[in-house]
Amino acid sequence: MTNDTGGDVRLSGISKHYGSFTAVHPLDLTVPQGSFFALLGASGCGKTTTLRMIAGLEEPSGGTVHLGEQDVTVLPPYKRPVNTVFQSYALFPHLDIFENIAFGLRRRGIKSVKKQVDDMLDLVQLGEHARKKPHQLSGGQQQRVAVARALINHPRVLLLDEPLGALDLKLRRQMQLELKRIQTEVGITFVHVTHDQEEAMTMADTVAVMNAGRVEQLGSPSDLYENPRTTFVANFLGTSNFIAAEVDSTSGDDVVLKAGGGKLTLPAARCSAPATTGGKVLAGVRPEKISLTHADDAGGIPAGRNRISGRIAGSSFIGVSTQYVVDSPVCPEFEVYAQNVDRDERLVPGADVVLHWNPAHTFGLDAAQDIDAGIQEEAAS
Repeated sequence: MTNDTGGDVRLSGISKHYGSFTAVHPLDLTVPQGSFFALLGASGCGKTTTLRMIAGLEEPSGGTVHLGEQDVTVLPPYKRPVNTVFQSYALFPHLDIFENIAFGLRRRGIKSVKKQVDDMLDLVQLGEHARKKPHQLSGGQQQRVAVARALINHPRVLLLDEPLGALDLKLRRQMQLELKRIQTEVGITFVHVTHDQEEAMTMADTVAVMNAGRVEQLGSPSDLYENPRTTFVANFLGTSNFIAAEVDSTSGDDVVLKAGGGKLTLPAARCSAPATTGGKVLAGVRPEKISLTHADDAGGIPAGRNRISGRIAGSSFIGVSTQYVVDSPVCPEFEVYAQNVDRDERLVPGADVVLHWNPAHTFGLDAAQDIDAGIQEEAAS
């Protein structure tokens, strides 16, 4: 089912305006053949508009869309080698599952459909439900029917527009793994639009984080999480703590920062801001990278770790971990996630503590950015 003629999607300078409003600013994007690619962002960021321009459901205001070597910019949707799966599934209620999946083949006049439909039913693991009607299936099963109905047409690219949005959390997580399995088996390029960070990181090989009609950062899920280049990406993908700091010195592979009367070390390779002495930098660290030690035991903290002092303002026990909020002179409401392995009963609100972490886990961003960018969008998503 793979297509060797180059199943990638290439957008060159693609843009979309509605009157004076720019939904998508000129955008260059390449989706590698056979990859699972996610467009991730909050409502109104331009991700669905971008998907619809690939599908031919929206006409670009400028730029071109290539599928493989073919320029499809002016082609109508039915002439493009793509199929789209929507959140609503859009199954035919009067047809059984077999005939829903066979629909595209029958429309093209193909008479012998049984083997292809049976293969698709096996792929989505719904063989025993072939003669049921859509209303007799669960939401997750209906979603798999929609995927099978699209894949039987052998598209070069499958477009998925928030396909799991109507499912409850547990089923959504099951379907994330199911969709990834299907994509791996068929080897077709999947382009998936979602506002759900966990969904994108679970399923996609490559994620494009979109913000206000632009791609904020593009990369693998682990690269985006570990090496965010903007405060928006750092806040939108998970949680980040930021310390406003000043560059004290640079030596070899490290940048030494001053913050709140103390010193912090930042790997130069993880600093996307200009590291000039006296310049401002936002030092970022993820909550799960930090260790929390009661102030009475501070002498036992190994040398060479970044450390700041503070006082616990609040804590939440959430099963696998305890989430602490710590007030510190260098950062109010510093968040720390501690795994529930050996719980220190002294770590309660009001306790004086030392936060410490491996300097290698620190990243540096340009201090001119909004420190809270992405937080509202992440909460809304």
